[in-house]
Order: sequence, then C-alpha cells, then structure tokens
Amino acid sequence: MIKDDVHSQRVTGVLDLPDGRAGMPQDVKLSPDGKLFYVADMHANGLWEIDGAHLRVVGFLRTGSGVHGLYPSRDARYLYATNRGEGSISVISFHTRRGVARWRIPGGGSPDMGGVSPDGKVLWLSGRYNGVVYALSTRNGRLLAKIPVGQGPHGLCVWPQPGRYSLGHTGILR
Repeated sequence: MIKDDVHSQRVTGVLDLPDGRAGMPQDVKLSPDGKLFYVADMHANGLWEIDGAHLRVVGFLRTGSGVHGLYPSRDARYLYATNRGEGSISVISFHTRRGVARWRIPGGGSPDMGGVSPDGKVLWLSGRYNGVVYALSTRNGRLLAKIPVGQGPHGLCVWPQPGRYSLGHTGILR
C-alpha cells in the first residue's frame, strides 16, 4: 500500500501487506470515522485493517474465498464484501469491526463489483463468471433478481452515488 500526500503529490509511506508478494489487494474503502482503511485481499481471503495515520496493519477479518469488492451501506453501518471465489457476500459491522452475516447466492455465483442503490435497499453486483447481474436485499441478503447479461461482466455502475467528485474505480466518490 502506498500513502501519498495529495497536496505535495509525494509518496509519504509504503506498507507491505503481511502476505507480501503473494497478496492480491483488490479494493480499498475507508471506515466512516476515517480511522481505518479496509483492503480486500483475494489471496488472504479477507480484509486487512490499516491505520492510515500510522500506515500499519492493525487487524484482519476473514471474509471468504476470493474477496474482491467493498461497498458501504448508505447508513454507514455496514460494509459489504463480495467473496467471488465462493459465491457469497460478507456483511461487516463498522462499529464492531466484525462480520455479522454471510449471504450466499442461491445455486452459487461469482459476485464481483457493483454498488448500493441510492435508497440503500439493493446491493447490485456483477456475476463475473456467471454472466449475470445480481440484485440482493440489503436487509437480509435475499436474491431479488438474477439478470443474464452475457459473458464476463466485471463491474457495474450504480448511479447516483453520494459525493461530488469521483476518485476512480467503482463508486468511490467524495
């Protein structure tokens, strides 16, 4: 992980994740209080918790095989982590820093990247290896729809998103 000073446009720190070069960091999200970064690592099958101020790993949350995308709930209570390798979504409480649920896609799947609907009720995800888009209830993880879209969808833009400026990737705005 690289820490940059945006104003001076200089690197101010470098952090090697504990699994080193074997690691596969995929997505990064900041906790609502601005203290921790959550880094999805496909190789480690979980999320590294990183103290951004001191640039150090302070914890690890095992989520599931092939964790890939991270999406905060609209009320900033939960973080949804897609486990592409096992067809599930882990629900993590920002408050307790623990998993509170794991939703499995009926019949299996490959949840990848997407976003939360503007009203916060639906988690939309591409199904990378299944050629579909999933719509899941954010209340209980129930599969609301499985929409065929063709081979290899790798991402899904859900709009609008809160924030004024796009910082890149899927749904990262401030």
